[in-house]
Amino acid sequence: MANFWDIVIIITGFIIILVASNQIAGLFQKIKLPLVTGLLVMGIISGPYILNLIPDKAIPKLQFINGISLAFIAFAAGAELYLKEYRSRMKSIRWTSISLLTVTFILSSLAIYLISNKIPFLNNFDRNIRLGISLLAGTIFVARSPASAIAVINELRAKGPFTRTVLGTTVLLDFLVILLFAFTISIANTIISKIPFNLRYATILFSELIVSFLLGWLLGQVLRFILSIKQSRTVKSLLIVISGFAIYFISNYVRHICNLYFSIDFYVEPLLICIIASFYVTNYTRYRREFQKIIQDSIPYVYVAFFTLIGASISLDYLIKAWFIGLIFFFIRLVAISIGAFTGGTIAGDSFTHNKTLIMSFVTQAGVSLGLVWVVTTQFAEWGDEFATIMITVIVLNQLIGPPLLKWSIGLAGEDHSMAHKNKLEGIRRAIIFGYEDQSVALARQLSEHDWQVKIATSRTGIKDPQIPGVEIIYSPEISLEELMKLDAKNTETIVTLRTDEENLKICELAYENYGTHDLVVRLNYRYNFSKFHELGAIIVEPSTAMVSLLDHFVRSPMATSLLLGMEENQDTVDIVLRNRDLHGIAIRHLHLPSDILILSTQRRGHMIISTGYTRLRLGDILTIVGSVESIEQVRLRFE
Repeated sequence: MANFWDIVIIITGFIIILVASNQIAGLFQKIKLPLVTGLLVMGIISGPYILNLIPDKAIPKLQFINGISLAFIAFAAGAELYLKEYRSRMKSIRWTSISLLTVTFILSSLAIYLISNKIPFLNNFDRNIRLGISLLAGTIFVARSPASAIAVINELRAKGPFTRTVLGTTVLLDFLVILLFAFTISIANTIISKIPFNLRYATILFSELIVSFLLGWLLGQVLRFILSIKQSRTVKSLLIVISGFAIYFISNYVRHICNLYFSIDFYVEPLLICIIASFYVTNYTRYRREFQKIIQDSIPYVYVAFFTLIGASISLDYLIKAWFIGLIFFFIRLVAISIGAFTGGTIAGDSFTHNKTLIMSFVTQAGVSLGLVWVVTTQFAEWGDEFATIMITVIVLNQLIGPPLLKWSIGLAGEDHSMAHKNKLEGIRRAIIFGYEDQSVALARQLSEHDWQVKIATSRTGIKDPQIPGVEIIYSPEISLEELMKLDAKNTETIVTLRTDEENLKICELAYENYGTHDLVVRLNYRYNFSKFHELGAIIVEPSTAMVSLLDHFVRSPMATSLLLGMEENQDTVDIVLRNRDLHGIAIRHLHLPSDILILSTQRRGHMIISTGYTRLRLGDILTIVGSVESIEQVRLRFE
């Protein structure tokens, strides 16, 4: 009973530390360092070597948290591997992934083995143990960080063939490295234990992989059932956590039974089982969006617990001694990645410039890498702590240097569409409002809040600038093609006219005939002019009836109306043009969308289609989408 209360006290204290760790680690992001680094540092400070808030004796009792965390990390990696979104770059992704996997693993393992007699904790071991450790280190060097890559890509609003190759390869490698690790850890265990490699052992190794894939499929069925039940998302999240942790329990139980009754070491890798289950749910069930939402909502808490505990487990005294070895390992990995990426791109037939840029895009490491380190540490207690300390040093260096290198490579590839590159039309939304009055200023203010660049053209002089960010007041004395050219109407997405019908019609005709402006919005003054604007395809707003129609909709469906008008907090409704060729021909129900996104309608060649899950998208479709502002930006990045 006393032991039970000790565990309760340890867990309670650890939760309090996690709250503080999460808050303080956030400060690292303000100085442009990854959150993962902040969590590791907080773990080290809280651990037994500095403040001792997490004492040495408490760490083994908290190891079950790592089991839960690793299941979720594997689920997150599998959920990102949605094959339909990478079709156009599959050849490059396939060859780059294969080359990175083989070259990084072989070169890194070989280099570490050749210098192993110079490494303090390895030089006392015989060649077998040094070879086994080198193979494990080479495997961990293959792992990447999809979360870091996605964060950088979202920040830069990056899109294009280079970005798709980088993201697809990063996600696929995290899948392949777990498969490689399941094979390598068995080989390393055999080499270190000096078990002869014969037909019996080869059969056991092959059986481990078969059983892992079978259990992965069974776990996928369990996840599918959990997602299908009519329960709250919180309950489903809890059941997914339990199912993931249960795999670690089953794996250890099977290993114990095989050792006890059959005298064989039969180990099925839980990470491999979990990532196969996640891949199955993501690609072959209709619960993909809900599963991804649960993972996205839960993974930040998982990272806080996992990385803080990893930091507390680091042997600080050995870290001080071994930092130089970690630096050497970092450069070994960097060279191996460069050779692997360039070789893969060359085999795939990509250009020299593309391949030269690609070598800087795969440095980041985080969750899966640290998960593999933890597995090695628990499997090989004799030297696991020293191994973990060196590998974590390498991972932290990769996490610090990787994101800036990825940003640089995307910029060199010409696929950076961030706010810093607004001189390009792509990624910018521009509008010109003709007429200066209270309504035009209010409209400009609202558009500015949604990151539009707005020009208000007026024939009046002495207008006071309302000082709205992104809004410019321009004196335009007449309506002519020359004036439209000065206003840069050619590169403007929307023109809004709030002047007399005659002036509005002249503006619309000039824009329509010379520029084919995407949207012409007209405030109609007299009903008998309606057909003139309608022939130009303008969107017509009649003040005499608009207010009555709006009030009617508020009375009959107040929630829907407020949502569509963007009156709900952090909600918006937008039109997005489909330009991503990878999504051409995909049914809406197969899209990898955030769970709070709803596609209301699709406009195709001037015809409106009420969207269903079976509607297949075509290039050039204009999709009306409702959802949170953050999710809409994710969809815009993916679709455009």
